[in-house]
Amino acid sequence: QVQLVESGGGLVQPGGSLRLSCAASGFTFNSYIMSWYRQVPGKERELVATIGSTGSTNYGDSVKGRFTISRDNAKNTVYLQMNSLKPEDTAVYYCKALGWPRSYWGQGTQVTVSS
Repeated sequence: QVQLVESGGGLVQPGGSLRLSCAASGFTFNSYIMSWYRQVPGKERELVATIGSTGSTNYGDSVKGRFTISRDNAKNTVYLQMNSLKPEDTAVYYCKALGWPRSYWGQGTQVTVSS
């Protein structure tokens, strides 16, 4: 059974930091491209960051220089370190695994940036 379980969300003040984790099971984690997306009500899901199976990374323009994606293949876990958080970063953050034969999504974790 495939599972992607996100954790680490919560309430943080502007300028603060959070680290999200996504623990994966049920598929060959180290061969999958892992991504973080986010979504606010009424808007499309937005790509935040991607990390390839070999560690190459890509970021959305709105988070470049503030967020860092990483993965630990020994722990089947992908992380998103979020620094210098802004109110506009408030969203539900989802983990996605892309590979063969299909992609998988986690259930999401809420991040709220507010004073």
